[in-house]
Parts: sequence; structure tokens; C-alpha cells
Amino acid sequence: MKRLLVTGGAGFIGSNFVRYLREQRPLWHVTVLDKLTYAGREENLAGLESSKESFEFVRGDICDERVVAGCVRDGGADTIVHFAAESHVDQSIVNPYVFTETNVRGTQVLLEAARAAGIERFHYVGTDEVYGHVASPGRSSEDHAFAPRSPYAATKAAAEHLVHAYGATYGLPVTVTRGSNTIGPHQFPEKAASLFITNAIDGEPLPIYGDGLQVRDYMHVDDHCAAILAVLERGVVGEAYNVGTGVETANIEMARTVLEALGRPASLVRHVTDRAGHDRRYALDTSKLRSLGWKPQFAFDAAIAVTVRWYAEHEEWWRPIKSGAFRAWYEQQYRERLAGS
Repeated sequence: MKRLLVTGGAGFIGSNFVRYLREQRPLWHVTVLDKLTYAGREENLAGLESSKESFEFVRGDICDERVVAGCVRDGGADTIVHFAAESHVDQSIVNPYVFTETNVRGTQVLLEAARAAGIERFHYVGTDEVYGHVASPGRSSEDHAFAPRSPYAATKAAAEHLVHAYGATYGLPVTVTRGSNTIGPHQFPEKAASLFITNAIDGEPLPIYGDGLQVRDYMHVDDHCAAILAVLERGVVGEAYNVGTGVETANIEMARTVLEALGRPASLVRHVTDRAGHDRRYALDTSKLRSLGWKPQFAFDAAIAVTVRWYAEHEEWWRPIKSGAFRAWYEQQYRERLAGS
């Protein structure tokens, strides 16, 4: 039986991964370490606490060396799956220092604890944003040079460099996944898909940056979780793997698909001033991951449909979020942009 420490396991992808493991590998023991910042919510793990033999939650900061060492050493972890990060590009533009502290220093604290404990695997959950803009018709393969264009992407790139350095220097058994834009349940509504869905449910405008023709690969979170598990079990130590469906979708097309799914008018789309350093296109070559036997189970339309349905059926999860501090941030971020649209 494996004993995993999952950092950021109360966040969006992390909590879905923990639930995915409960279904796919029920005998594995999982300890979640999460600071419970605004986007990490303990209720995302509701129901798991009843299985104390196979699940434990620890509230703590990955930058706290004592807490991290305790989770790795005292918890007997043999594997670390590292999701914990500040993850929203807009937030990184406003407050980049927080991203450097959590994403870079926090990752090094975890690496040091992993090295001291001699763990079997350190898996880093990265992002396709480290590649920066990819001109059409090219696709980023895993040996593509990094060219991050936002503080968020730069800190994720820096952290990943540390991960590979610990593998090369200390022999730490590391693997990496670089995921494309992920959608699904429990995504904090600052991200485009969850923001558009919840705004559309309430008949509020969907703020589209610039012309909305930025290209993304929208992947359902279950496919992302399956990819991480595939790399943990069949991936080659020291290697990175791109994770995506290979389907390119413009942001405005994603917004229109959301509106159609909810029966809302296209007039809710509002073009607003673009954000600084906005990458125009991400596109991944995922052949390396597919060679492990992984392939996505959700087509784009299906991924949007099940995601929309979840938010429509779980208003009790997202309404308290959007009526709190989030509202002040939203007004600061979009009020002037929407007024000038």
C-alpha cells in the first residue's frame, strides 16, 4: 500500500485527485496538507474524513519546514504529489511576491523534506503556461524551451527547475506533469470556465479578455487526475509529461458553449480590456503521455456539459464564495473593464 502526501489537496485539482484515488486505489493512504487559503476549501474533501484508516487532513503551509517535515517523516509518506500553488495569473500580476514565496520557496521546502526522508517519488504538478505563447501550427513537446510571460508562469517554471535539479544533484526520484487548462467541480470561480458558468447562471456578463480568440486546451479534471496516476505508476523517473486533449478551443467559443448549455443569450458576452502579457495560444504535444496508455475520456463539449451541470446543481458550494471577499476582488478586477466594454 502506498502512503501519499498530497499538497494543496483541498484545492481544485488536488481535491479531485484525492477523490479519484479513493475510487481507483482505495487501499492507498492519503494525507492532505493544505493551508486553506481562499481557493483551498476543506469542504472540497467532505465525506473523506470518515475513512480515518486511509485519509488524514493537516492544515499547514508548505513553506513551514517543521510542518512539512512532520507530514513526510511522521506520516511515513513514500510519495509526494505536489499540487499546492498560487495559481491565478490575474492575482500574480497584482501580488507577485506571494507567488514567489509559495510556488518557489514552498517547493524547495518540500524537496528538502523529501530528500531527507528518502521518499520513493516526488511528483510535481506543473502547467503548460511555462512554455509561453506557442505560434500556430506548432505544439510544445516536453523538450521545448520555457518562455513564461506572467509572474505565475515564471514561478511555476522556477519551481520545476528546482525539481529537476534535485533529481540530477541528489538523485531524488522526480516526475513532472505539465497540464493544460483544467475544468470541473470545485474550481474557484476566479478561473474563466467557473466564472463564466456561475455568471451565466445568474444572468451576469461574461467578461472576455480582448477579442477572445486566445486558444486553450480545456481538459476535464478527471482526465487530468488519470494522467497523474498514469505517470506515478508507469512514468519514467526524471521525465516530464504534457497533459492535454489536443483539442484547441478559443476562449470566446468556450464562453458561447457555456451559454448554450445554460440556455442563456449570446449577448451576455462582453469584450473587455485584455490583461497584461496574455499568452495567445497554448498547444501541447501529448504523445509521450499517450505512450503510457493514457487518453482523455471527455471531449470538449462533454467536459463543458458535465461541468455546467455540476455548478447548476451545487449552488450551495459557490454562492457563499461569490458573495464574500471574492465580490470585492471581482469588482476591482472587472468593474472598469465592463464599464468600458
